[in-house]
Amino acid sequence: MELHEKGNFNGTVLIIKEGKVICDTALGYKNLEEKSLLTRDTPFCIASLTKPFTAVGIMLLQQEHLLSYDDKASRYVPDLPVYAQNVSIRQLLTHTSGLADYENVLVSDQEKITNRDVMNFLKNQSGLRFPSGSRFEYSNSGYIVLGQIIEALSGQTYREFMNSKVFTPLKMTHSFVYDVETISTPDMIKAYDLHKKPDDYSLLTTGDGSIYSTAWDLYKFDQALRKHQLLNEENSKLMYELPVLKDKKRSEYGFGWFVSDHAAMHTGGVDGFRSLIWRDLRGNTCIIALTNQGDAFPVYEFLDAEKKALKNNK
Repeated sequence: MELHEKGNFNGTVLIIKEGKVICDTALGYKNLEEKSLLTRDTPFCIASLTKPFTAVGIMLLQQEHLLSYDDKASRYVPDLPVYAQNVSIRQLLTHTSGLADYENVLVSDQEKITNRDVMNFLKNQSGLRFPSGSRFEYSNSGYIVLGQIIEALSGQTYREFMNSKVFTPLKMTHSFVYDVETISTPDMIKAYDLHKKPDDYSLLTTGDGSIYSTAWDLYKFDQALRKHQLLNEENSKLMYELPVLKDKKRSEYGFGWFVSDHAAMHTGGVDGFRSLIWRDLRGNTCIIALTNQGDAFPVYEFLDAEKKALKNNK
């Protein structure tokens, strides 16, 4: 792979076209200092690619008639600030809630950020950034609130819920939630910046970006969504529907997915980790890439090149 040869990619790539494996490779090291090799079974932090899993968690609770999408989030998370009392679950899912995003503020100040830190951050805001439902603005804070709804209604931690409802049923044996209970081992992958300096993951929030996974486990998730193994047909359609905003235009984000041109995609990026999944919804085609060398990997250039290659390779 050209990017790896140039020193711009250290990670795994899985490309499936109409159910056929086009590329399945692991390149480089999970620990640059020890030169320990990556394998296809090495879990990477997938960062915001966690959000589709959180959305599915909410939809599973809806299927059990434990919530409705237009319920106020405050019904399940009473300590939301007063200004956010009327924000709905649907608005949190589609990033139209108006809740301020904690990431650019808190992450620069401290490392081991927890959900409690984010809730305190929200309480210190003067109000919503805009009237809920009026426009799209990506909010990690909103997905942390969704994670807390999952915990409140399931009686499980986010980690326990994902294990029991998603990872175990789908045999995603190399996937796990990184949270306050996680015990790091010397065998875990390490992350690096553009210059190969350590830039490892240290957040302890759940719901917005806490999952570690592999390309093949993510493909199992993709297949489960296509085959209705987790979600019923109604939710499977609803997941990709785009809300209409105040300007009468449709947004770009459904329930946990950016949606355009009959495709669903999500990226993730935190510290030295980057992740990507692109799914053609009309056919069984999927592009997945995971790296632990941060900004060295041009995520969108890679995706554009691979989509073009798939289109030309008929």
